[in-house]
Amino acid sequence: MQQPFISLDDIRAAAARICGQILHTPMAQSASLGELAGVPVHLKLEHQQITGSFKLRGASNAILSLTPAERASGVVAASTGNHGRALAHAAKMQGAVATICMSRLVPENKISEIRRLGADVRIVGNSQDEAQDEVDRLVADKGMIMVPPFDHSSVIAGQGTLGLEIMEQVPEADTVLVPLSGGGLAAGVAAAVKGLRPKTRVIGLTMERGAAMKASLDAGHPVQVEELPSLADSLGGGIGLHNALTFAMCRDLLDDVILLTEDEIAAGLRHAYAAEREILEGAGAVGIAALLSGRVTSAGAIVAILSGRNIDMGLHRRIISGASFLPAEVAA
Repeated sequence: MQQPFISLDDIRAAAARICGQILHTPMAQSASLGELAGVPVHLKLEHQQITGSFKLRGASNAILSLTPAERASGVVAASTGNHGRALAHAAKMQGAVATICMSRLVPENKISEIRRLGADVRIVGNSQDEAQDEVDRLVADKGMIMVPPFDHSSVIAGQGTLGLEIMEQVPEADTVLVPLSGGGLAAGVAAAVKGLRPKTRVIGLTMERGAAMKASLDAGHPVQVEELPSLADSLGGGIGLHNALTFAMCRDLLDDVILLTEDEIAAGLRHAYAAEREILEGAGAVGIAALLSGRVTSAGAIVAILSGRNIDMGLHRRIISGASFLPAEVAA
């Protein structure tokens, strides 16, 4: 295994930097999932973070790493929703202006919350790659500072602080289940976990529909995939054909990647609500979904990251009531 690009020291520095800007989220043991898995199962309740997802960690570290002059230029990012909300919040806390570019696939509830935080919102195209084109234009034409959602050293280090907390709370963890999209969370958490306990397995979880990182890992290099509507909408988007950090870190540090169907993700949402009394978005429920599917086995304690809760509540009610996920609901 190669040395990760983001080190344990980088992540510890990020933790010191963002202390007071984020919540140290709780860990809860799940009796129902533990009985199913045959080992203790702990749920990292990161969906209780201030902006409703882990993204605030990376966004806060990135904003606080900028000089005052850079913050005054304004920050810009492409987002599937949660990064945009986190960046808007972090920028507002530091008196900076954020511009968030999103595709038409981003649910309206996430867009409206970003607007509420005072960010300039731009809806561009039908994929995150098209939204990124608008970001690149604003950087070139307006001199804004880009804060990418995942492939950025400060963002990865910030997300890695979640791994530090996991190992502090469950130091004996044998397996950590982490949602996988562009790889910022997975790379950061894996770097922290492996840095503290190399034998702990870190498994990436994503949806079958448009899993860009899994397709790239299978190909041996970053590839472009069609972005499709999914109940786990936060896991959508490409990893960038010129990916500089997260592809290599996920390749070197993740022990496995598991793909989940829409029905399995829906089952994870239902279990989270009925058994754990937690409201999650699809991406936040993939750890539970993987355990329910029986595709995760572990010799010791498991930690599943519940990464976000920013779901449209009408959609949540339909899923909880037993409805199948219809892609048109998210695409509309």
